[in-house]
Amino acid sequence: MTEYVSTTPGLYPLPDWAKDELSDLKGHQKHDLISGDEGEEIAAAYDEAREEVIDLQREAGLDRIVEGQLRWDDMLAHPLAVHDAVETRGIVRYYDNNNFYREPVVQDELNFSGDVANELEAAAELTDGDLQAVLPGPYSLADLATDEYYDDEADFLGAIAEFLAGELEAFPEHETLFLLEPSLVESAPEDGADERASEAIDTVANATDADVVVQPYWGALEEKVYAHLLDADVDAVGFDFVAEQDDNVYNIQEYGTTDDVALGLADGQSTLVEDPEAIRDRVDWVEDKLQVTEFETVYLTTNTETFYLPSSKFEEKLAVLAEAAELAEVTPA
Repeated sequence: MTEYVSTTPGLYPLPDWAKDELSDLKGHQKHDLISGDEGEEIAAAYDEAREEVIDLQREAGLDRIVEGQLRWDDMLAHPLAVHDAVETRGIVRYYDNNNFYREPVVQDELNFSGDVANELEAAAELTDGDLQAVLPGPYSLADLATDEYYDDEADFLGAIAEFLAGELEAFPEHETLFLLEPSLVESAPEDGADERASEAIDTVANATDADVVVQPYWGALEEKVYAHLLDADVDAVGFDFVAEQDDNVYNIQEYGTTDDVALGLADGQSTLVEDPEAIRDRVDWVEDKLQVTEFETVYLTTNTETFYLPSSKFEEKLAVLAEAAELAEVTPA
């Protein structure tokens, strides 16, 4: 029988009070963004905000709890933006939307940082064994960065993968790891690079005993990219059924998929709050289209990170996902 797990890919919006308080504490310029050495007052504000969003997830009834990544001013580029071997330069657009991040320029060897592990340690103290870790996938992190040290595209991707694997090995115990890989869609790797992207994901996935979910979004993967991704040793591949339905269904029908699957069925960027019954119907639609015997685990999630949303809408979406998973567990008459 399929297990339906409600979760999110993290990167939450700051609570309204925290936005105001941190704006006063941090300032408003590029150099005021998180650098990994913030003072006690700023750290305390983030600690309080982390506890709040973890409580919100628990109250909503989510099956997996994420730390929230509230400190990630640079979105998926954060693990590099706070690294000692990286210089942050000008502001660049975050994919094709109205958000921006500091360009992380790698200037030295990417050794262990521990920044994300410290966040997870704090979150683990507030959860009861249902912790989900979140990291940028190696291909997306390399795509968002600039290399001035390794001087070779393949070597740089390999170094990013080894860096993420090293960070992951320091994580506290976690049930699930989501690797977020929007660049696999937005900046699809070409021949040869698609295989290396899969190998890089494999490197990161092998650094944890948790179930690993690779979540591309903002569309469907090109066929060859998808086929190579299936070669990686991951437990589940995610599909953005908000942005694209037909091509995602085609990929699964043509090439198969993993025993577990993540379905991005709630819109992480839209303030329109879905109905739990509608999410349940979309689950049925996907399963009918795929004509699979049965998935072992289906993760029900937003298609993208949720920092785009107002806090109130974000909270409502958490409850919708939790209720939709409960409805999906009920076998129809």
